[in-house]
Amino acid sequence: MTSNYTVTVLGLGAMGLPMATRLASQLTVHGFDIAEPRLRLAEESGVKTFASARDAAQDTDALLLAVRNSEQLDDVLFGGNGVASVLKPGAVVILTSTVGTEAIPSTVARLAEFGVGLVDAPLSGGPKRAGEGDLLIVVGAEPAALESARPVLELLASTLTVVGDKPGDGQALKTVNQLLCGIHIAAAAEAMALADALGLDQAKTLAALEAGAAGSFMLSNRGPRILEAYTEEGAEVLSRLDIFVKDMGIVGKATRSAGLATPVAAAAEQLYLLGQAHGLAGADDSAVIKVVAPTKRTFGEG
Repeated sequence: MTSNYTVTVLGLGAMGLPMATRLASQLTVHGFDIAEPRLRLAEESGVKTFASARDAAQDTDALLLAVRNSEQLDDVLFGGNGVASVLKPGAVVILTSTVGTEAIPSTVARLAEFGVGLVDAPLSGGPKRAGEGDLLIVVGAEPAALESARPVLELLASTLTVVGDKPGDGQALKTVNQLLCGIHIAAAAEAMALADALGLDQAKTLAALEAGAAGSFMLSNRGPRILEAYTEEGAEVLSRLDIFVKDMGIVGKATRSAGLATPVAAAAEQLYLLGQAHGLAGADDSAVIKVVAPTKRTFGEG
């Protein structure tokens, strides 16, 4: 790695800040966020912060984006205060979000007008793993753009999988990934709700399930947070429920376009939509158990 390589991170939230902190251990990192407290935390971690996204993006080699959806992607890059026009020719935009494949071709074409490439690199792993450089990143990018982005990607990923040589390939694989993740979280919530309904100790049940064939990453990762869902403050929000409303919507759109029936994914999507409708949009996605069982011991008492 080289210290004269500069990467700008826009959005210093739950994922953006640990990624920026990790990158700042070896690279020059610029950062921007609309929340002043996040800027202060970033500065304490060695990130140089700026008053605007456009200022942060000046003279950068790579721009890392963690946006909510395709609309936000378009606004950040090409809106009234969009940063695409201030990026230097030869820079790359590294898109780490799940936005689906549809938005990618037009984004690539518009960035090309500024001499900027797009590296489609959606990731998964959560904030803790982001700070440790232990993320799974799947990449679709032209070879030259990929090489330009490698100093960033290799610092953040323990598993870096190049799935294709064009932007959009990464989004396609991430869509498959999110189908499984969305189903697994919903299944874990249903399992823990059943354990409670049958009068079992949920913590002991979780430990037993993790040790056997029913174990999964999502069961182990979300399980402890599922058990906190009914507390007054709820589980710490590490992945909002409405993110899976968005992601399972992307899955559904992709499967319909492919003419593929995915009834299990569709059922999981309905659970997240119900959670959002019941005011859980901003809660951790583990709160989906409250859709299955609104209160503890709803069933199996007496």
